[in-house]
Amino acid sequence: MTPSLAPALGQPGTGVILTGGASGIALASARALAAVGRPVALWDIHGAKAVAEAAAIADEFGVATFGIAIDLTDASVYDAAIAQSRAAIGTLGGLLHAAGIVDTGSLEGITEDSWAAGINTHLRPLALLTKALLPDFQSHPGSAIVGISSINATLGNAVNPIYSAAKSGMLGLVRSLADRLGPDGIRINAVSPGQILTPMLQPTVDLLPPGAFERRILLGRLGAADEIARAVRYLLSEEASYITAAELVVDGGNISSQRM
Repeated sequence: MTPSLAPALGQPGTGVILTGGASGIALASARALAAVGRPVALWDIHGAKAVAEAAAIADEFGVATFGIAIDLTDASVYDAAIAQSRAAIGTLGGLLHAAGIVDTGSLEGITEDSWAAGINTHLRPLALLTKALLPDFQSHPGSAIVGISSINATLGNAVNPIYSAAKSGMLGLVRSLADRLGPDGIRINAVSPGQILTPMLQPTVDLLPPGAFERRILLGRLGAADEIARAVRYLLSEEASYITAAELVVDGGNISSQRM
């Protein structure tokens, strides 16, 4: 029998948890997933915004949604948040870990506290949430995970060593978890955005001269959050059914640029 080539961006129809879901890439991804009928749970340290954005998505797209306040550096709250998400949006078959903070103090600014905050926001939750969600994902074929890394995982950046280290560590963690999850049919991949105009990047854009980022990007412009969201939606769907342990770079041609 010839396999169907019908679009499958909305399959499986299971719910997706999105960390950092109240803004930026994660919020854009939640909207992209809801647009193809997938329920979404928005986790964010800003709980009121997560609840408001979840309600707005439900109104616009008619899918089950959930918003919750959560501090990802406190792993003790994960199980309860997962249970609440499951009760609100139904079966869970997807995870996007996109929550993040950025250090800007270079080497001299590293402290024990700032190091712990960065690693415990960017890197540790991907491992612990994958572990906590494993029974759900084993029960639902087509389950998949995406971690938001960064081109800084490859390029490095003197200004934000903690962020760069955590994002680089995420790539290694994704490959390791892919080996463990593969026998269960669970896929895990990373998306590495370039310079995306989100609330996290906006202050830096405001400080730099016009075109400071754009001159190194082959497409000549900053990216938009929805352009990353489409890549996330693809990797969480059956369209990407044979892709795991991969890094999808979405940077407008930044890494490959030799422009000065």
